Amino acid sequence: MQKQEKIVSMFDDIAPTYDTANRVMSMGIDKSWRRKACDLSYKFYAKKQIDKIVDVACGTGDMMDFWSSRANKQHIDISEIVGVDPSVGMLDVARGKYPTFKYHIAKATQIPLADASSDIVSITYGIRNVVQRTEALEEFNRVLKKDGLLVILEFMKNENPSLLGKIKDFYMNKILPKVGGVISNNLEAYEYLPNSIKDFSTVQNLQKELQSAGFEMLYTKSFSMDISTLLIARKK
Repeated sequence: MQKQEKIVSMFDDIAPTYDTANRVMSMGIDKSWRRKACDLSYKFYAKKQIDKIVDVACGTGDMMDFWSSRANKQHIDISEIVGVDPSVGMLDVARGKYPTFKYHIAKATQIPLADASSDIVSITYGIRNVVQRTEALEEFNRVLKKDGLLVILEFMKNENPSLLGKIKDFYMNKILPKVGGVISNNLEAYEYLPNSIKDFSTVQNLQKELQSAGFEMLYTKSFSMDISTLLIARKK
């Protein structure tokens, strides 16, 4: 089985327990990261009327709900929120939780939307799972309107970790996989998490990739001992 198909199959398997495992492993702190991403993006975009937000690798739909709820708090009107994910299992859960959003079963490299049709594209904790990352970034650029925003939240590779960073790495490598494995009854899937981070890009390299794909960097910040990094870029 090809690497991308294997990753999709893994997410199909853990879909029923995915939300529970995530909340336990992150201790709920991921909610603050998601709120920050939405609020900052709305501030940068500075529009009260938004046609379309697309969440790629949307999983069970939580980021879409954050886009909606944070917009409501700021009196921003969004015509359409669309989730894109290649995992049928994940989208089945998302549809059950958030039936008002629209969904497409599709890869990040093949988004079934028109050119320049979207105001914001987000991908949260999913870009490291995309094997053809260069093609995906180009696809995000394609579907975005001029001056549209790409919003990425991700666990990034840290080549020179501090003491706190080393503690974080121990937690991610030794503790999290066991917790996730117990909850999901799939240890292999949660051993994949730290391995995928080690195999992934640094912040600096991802910024360069974004610029090469036609984006201008607006914001980059790491949170909580550099566990999670937020990048916001504008389509040129």
